[in-house]
Amino acid sequence: MKRLLIALTSALLLNTPAQAEIVRFPASDGVTVTADFNTPSAAAKTVIVLYHMAGASRGEYLKTAERLNALGYATLAVDQRSGGQFNGVKNDTVVAAGGSKNFVDAIPDLVAAAAWARKTAGAQKVGVLGSSYSAGLVLVLSAKDRGFADAVMSFSPGEYYGVRDYVAREVGNIAVPVFLTAARGETGQWKPLQTRIKSPVVGFVPNGSGRHGASALDSGDGAEYWEALETFLAQHLSP
Repeated sequence: MKRLLIALTSALLLNTPAQAEIVRFPASDGVTVTADFNTPSAAAKTVIVLYHMAGASRGEYLKTAERLNALGYATLAVDQRSGGQFNGVKNDTVVAAGGSKNFVDAIPDLVAAAAWARKTAGAQKVGVLGSSYSAGLVLVLSAKDRGFADAVMSFSPGEYYGVRDYVAREVGNIAVPVFLTAARGETGQWKPLQTRIKSPVVGFVPNGSGRHGASALDSGDGAEYWEALETFLAQHLSP
């Protein structure tokens, strides 16, 4: 009986998600950025940085981070200075910045988080996953700086920044693999971007209606999004 209890306890511990470590680091302009860092083991060498949608926080990725951790990836879910509360998690970076800012104002936060993953967390590879407004920004930043990420996952990118071709004019310079998707009804937003990207690119259109942004992974059609995403990860971003 004692051995059985020990075995059951060990199984429960192995299947219990690790507690997120709250980390903070400065953006280039001095604003303190808050993020949740989760790693399945000290041996994990790939970090996927998770950026939320408008009006949200790192709480957007509670379930997504857990699943990515189970696949062997460390995750860094970031509060950007353009956002709000999500899943009961307040956006601490918005507080540090004195209130929510414009989308492009969050660029220093995205850059600082990817740099933290590579330098402080010691990642050998960094993947970035953006949702809605941050989905467009990760494409732009990857185009402008080859060292920003080793692979890009963009959920519902669009021209949300007050300039008609803010994203489109940059994506032709991306040199790393890209995964593009959105709700089914938003396919027309990212298809033109796909044709401009010269690096390996996967465009995924769900059979179901899906959902806007990375919340598609938690939608009723989440299984098909995950299947496509995991195939992309296996091909281009090993854990």
